[in-house]
Amino acid sequence: MSQQQLGRGPSRAPGAAGAPGPVPQGGSPPARFVGWLGRFGCLAAGYAVFQFLFEVLPDSIDGAPAKYLISGLSGLATAGMTWLAAALLRARTSGPAPLTAPAPPAPAAPGPLPQVFGSAYDTLVAQVAEVDDPVRGRLIGWPHSLQELDGPARPTSLATAYGLHIVLDLGVQDGRLHTGDLIDTLWRLRLQGGGWSARSQGAVARPEVTAMVLGALARAGASRERLADEVARCEAGFTPELDSTGRALTHVVTTVMRGLLRAAPDAPVLPVLRDALVDAAFPDPQRQHRRCWSHRLSSLPWPAHPDRPVVRHPAQPSALHTAQAVVALDRAARVLGEGPVERAAREDGVRWLLACPATAHDACADLANLREEVRRRHPDDSSHHEVLNVRHFTASWIVRALLTPGAQDIARQDGLEEAWQERLNGAAGAVWAAQTDGIWSWSRDGSMFTTTEELRQPIWMTYQGLSALRAHAVWMYQPDTRTRLL
Repeated sequence: MSQQQLGRGPSRAPGAAGAPGPVPQGGSPPARFVGWLGRFGCLAAGYAVFQFLFEVLPDSIDGAPAKYLISGLSGLATAGMTWLAAALLRARTSGPAPLTAPAPPAPAAPGPLPQVFGSAYDTLVAQVAEVDDPVRGRLIGWPHSLQELDGPARPTSLATAYGLHIVLDLGVQDGRLHTGDLIDTLWRLRLQGGGWSARSQGAVARPEVTAMVLGALARAGASRERLADEVARCEAGFTPELDSTGRALTHVVTTVMRGLLRAAPDAPVLPVLRDALVDAAFPDPQRQHRRCWSHRLSSLPWPAHPDRPVVRHPAQPSALHTAQAVVALDRAARVLGEGPVERAAREDGVRWLLACPATAHDACADLANLREEVRRRHPDDSSHHEVLNVRHFTASWIVRALLTPGAQDIARQDGLEEAWQERLNGAAGAVWAAQTDGIWSWSRDGSMFTTTEELRQPIWMTYQGLSALRAHAVWMYQPDTRTRLL
């Protein structure tokens, strides 16, 4: 049976040829009469007929009772017919009420995140630097800061690697930024002896920078054969004998782990670094004796004094370094697997983060940005030190740690879903508040929010902010069940 036969819609569009036109106002003369009669009411019409017949019936009918009977029956019949006629007229003129389908829900307005991503990409396009180097060739990438104020902009290996990560995260395919150009630039920026270093580290390759660049190249699709040589050099130089400083720092070890897990997941050094990271976890009595991490993997001795034995610096719990350790251990667990010892350390780190005692988790002490110095002896002059100033966008690391699959599982097992969501939302809110048009700024005093003009826009901070927001948005996505996903 058709939809028209079912009464679900008109068989013709209004106004089409042969379609009934609109009913004239007031209807036909009989209809107007019946409507006029119905307005008096059924009883009034019946009484009028009764009174009329009682007056006109002849006296020859047997007595007054007979006249009352005839007039009454006629009045009742007239009242009933009047009601039926009025009801039939209403039914014919009004017709069946049209059945309309419920209006589809209005599509939700797009959120601000696409605009932030678009603004960030436009800024990257506007700030990309192109240099024709007489030795290295054509370089396309970014300097350390998107607002470079110290002379002409020149691409650096670390900044270009972060920029490549951003381009891959945004997935923009309009051609203004070509990943092939960025990949070629990173290979051209490789040091003469292999590997990469930060701008302030000179001509000696450093494992944390090398691993970071290798991770970006691997993610962009660089061949394993070409990566393998650099991975081998990175492993060979990252030993306690050759780099005792780097092997003792949580930031350096976790950075090398994350980069090599992307570039060479079967690298022999990865289990060694994971064991060192697990061994460095220590209990914090302020948070239910949950284990956490400090900025160092081993405590340092106090300067020697003739009157007292050597003692060591007590480890200071750090939310930033605990989050970095959780992220590194979670990725290692997915690639290498994990045993009960590694799992226990990782889960304790998550529980330590969830035990933050603050009430406002969008501005608590756990989210404070930090600075860190990596001091190594200069390779050419042991009396001098090479100093690398590292700044940490703590809130972004908290988001990434709490969004690891292992962290969500722990929250469900322990019944801490509400605490987990509160801390996650607070950290994500802090990340969001620190950006302007998709670009994150670092103030000279290191505060998260500032009104001063002494700001820098390090590209690594923008990458970490965008990455954290993207991960948070993916976690929050709830498909509308009323919408069919094709």
